Amino acid sequence: MQLLQQFRDYITAHRLFTVQQQLLLAVSGGVDSVVLCELCKQAGYPFVIAHCNFGLRGEESMRDEQFVRSLGHKYDVQVLVKQFDTRAYAAAHKLSVQEAARELRYSWFREVLGRSGEVGKSGSPEAGDLKSEIGGRRSEGSTHDSRLTTHYLATAHHADDNIETMLMHFFRGTGVHGLRGMLPKQDVVVRPLLFARKSELLQFAEQHQLMWVEDSSNATDKYSRNYFRHQVIPMLQQVYPAVENNLLDNLQRFADTEVLYQQAVQRHLKKLLTIRGNEVHIPVLKLRNITPLQAVVYEVIHQYGFTAAQVKEVINLLDSETGKYVQSTTHRIIRNRNWLIIAPQQHAEAATIIVEQGEGEIPFANGKLVLQTMHRKKETLPGDKTIGCFDANAIRFPLILRRWKQGDYFYPLGMPKKKKVARFLVDQKLSMTDKENVWVLEMDKKIIWIVGMRIDNRFKVTDATRTLLQINLVQV
Repeated sequence: MQLLQQFRDYITAHRLFTVQQQLLLAVSGGVDSVVLCELCKQAGYPFVIAHCNFGLRGEESMRDEQFVRSLGHKYDVQVLVKQFDTRAYAAAHKLSVQEAARELRYSWFREVLGRSGEVGKSGSPEAGDLKSEIGGRRSEGSTHDSRLTTHYLATAHHADDNIETMLMHFFRGTGVHGLRGMLPKQDVVVRPLLFARKSELLQFAEQHQLMWVEDSSNATDKYSRNYFRHQVIPMLQQVYPAVENNLLDNLQRFADTEVLYQQAVQRHLKKLLTIRGNEVHIPVLKLRNITPLQAVVYEVIHQYGFTAAQVKEVINLLDSETGKYVQSTTHRIIRNRNWLIIAPQQHAEAATIIVEQGEGEIPFANGKLVLQTMHRKKETLPGDKTIGCFDANAIRFPLILRRWKQGDYFYPLGMPKKKKVARFLVDQKLSMTDKENVWVLEMDKKIIWIVGMRIDNRFKVTDATRTLLQINLVQV
């Protein structure tokens, strides 16, 4: 079967796009992306070309840019070009050059598509030099609004690329998600050449007398992908001559396996997770009895910025005391009694906040708490309810600041017996909405303060107190 017909059939089978939807083709100028342009033209799929000039190969980079511009003349389509100072971006963001190029590339693609979907990894590159022309009719330096009516980003990844990707993931360490390689369609990214081998693309290019440019860096083993392409796979072929075809079959098996895996994971998550506002609550006893525990924990936490290396730390929380936590750049997983709570790091947004020793100010929904440790003076303690004074020697950090809940109790100041917080709030004649905004400060499962209302008698300042902890509620 001719490559063009295979191309059409693959697009139809995977429902990638239609002739009514305009594509943004990521074109480097190499043979793969040139073949993609030609196939889209012959098949009648409308497209716009996007080219990134990373400025990494001097004159060769400019040669590639000019060549891609010539494709705009050939196919009478718009060409968007963006130039980046990739090395400066990599240094500023402490990334490898490859990582920097990927962030810059996909951030720009998102901008062009006008989408916020999963178009590669996130990044926030500085503005680059954007130039555009349509069919060669625009001048070299003209600018153009990069938000076009494009529906999908189409890349020229092919079957050989997918084999390399899967092997790189395997040796670097991955789960089922990494073993299935790239998919034909992920959000707004489509890969209509994943069915084709590199040799088939080269044969098509030669048959149609297509011109392309060669990236000199592809001939070196400097980058991991090139090392796998030039060294690892040929070495494997010496032992298993059909290794590439076998790996392609495995990619399909792993893709099917991942579907089954995700179905099983979703069943577990449905039973485990309770969403409360912007927090996720997980019962410790239920999670502890899950099998396989490590896989399920990873699937729960990775979407909140946690890594596979932190899975064991989170599992250790199942046997830890209240107040212990593990954190990512965006969230904390907090052990609170019989629950693990995943809460955002931003204090003002969280409903469960860890208060560490030495923290001076703790912002939360009702304002902020200002903590201060001081030597006790003979003066009378302040009578303001927004100020809580505690015997510092009776307080152990970390503390937990949270909203009150049914079942909470404490020993109100001046009373020897415990009282349920719910009853206390009724006695205070609070409205329903006021009750919903009541917060408590907790230590070792003991409430030390109903914030702004009453401290717990067990932690009060006594004649023996030498150092006190004063906490001021500053209301918004």
